[in-house]
Amino acid sequence: MQKPGRIYLVGAGPGDPELLTIKAARLLDRADAVIYDRLVSDEILELANPFAERVYVGKSTGSHSLKQSEINTLLVHMARKHCHIVRLKGGDPYIFGRGGEEAEWLSLHDVPFEVVPGITAAAGCMAQLNLPLTHRGLATSVRFVTGHMQADAEPHHDWRSLADPDTTLAIYMGVKTMPVIAGKLLEHGLPGDTPVMIIENGSTPDQRHFRSTLGNVCDDLNRLDFDPPCMIVIGRVISLADRLSLPVVNLLPESTFDKNVTSDRPDGDLRYVHTA
Repeated sequence: MQKPGRIYLVGAGPGDPELLTIKAARLLDRADAVIYDRLVSDEILELANPFAERVYVGKSTGSHSLKQSEINTLLVHMARKHCHIVRLKGGDPYIFGRGGEEAEWLSLHDVPFEVVPGITAAAGCMAQLNLPLTHRGLATSVRFVTGHMQADAEPHHDWRSLADPDTTLAIYMGVKTMPVIAGKLLEHGLPGDTPVMIIENGSTPDQRHFRSTLGNVCDDLNRLDFDPPCMIVIGRVISLADRLSLPVVNLLPESTFDKNVTSDRPDGDLRYVHTA
């Protein structure tokens, strides 16, 4: 039997092609085949060998062109067909990218593979706003948390430990379950005035973001109609936006705020959106 080719599980980063690693770009340039997800931009795909076979598997939250089991089977098939295969995933393949499942399948079928990390969405999106995930006096830790569960079930987490004011929470795939997430965190003691930042299409030309609070974020999400992919960051580090972040433009109806973007809330919370 012919020796199988090598598969590279490559992170494409949060969206901006300039945030791709040098190694990822080099592997794309020499690839015989590229298997990629929906969140991989055309600009990143342009870096691939123009003669490489390209296979779109269309994975996004709640919508898959192929089931994960079918993607696993496809990877083994491509390894028997090509020498250098890039499995290209948004963000980092091992952070809510199901890269570990694909690695297990490849190992089970004796297909050699290598993992090439990418900048995960939480780091990339926050850096785009000049905001840190940890900061002395504001956050001593950061936790990456999925807001998505199988079969549309509610996310099951240790909410008591998550409701820690000294921790930054980076919620992936949490737009649809934000009412549950916010409710559980409030129920377990995280203050309603805890700052929240929602970033849609982070680090891309279509980026939008807005700042809210834990007690108001669900109403704001409904009003602004943000869609996945979104990164939700909860924690006191968001308060640094007043000093570090980009200027913001109010996109809410004028009936909500005047032209000076002043708040109509006693807590002074500003719900505003910036477009990159």
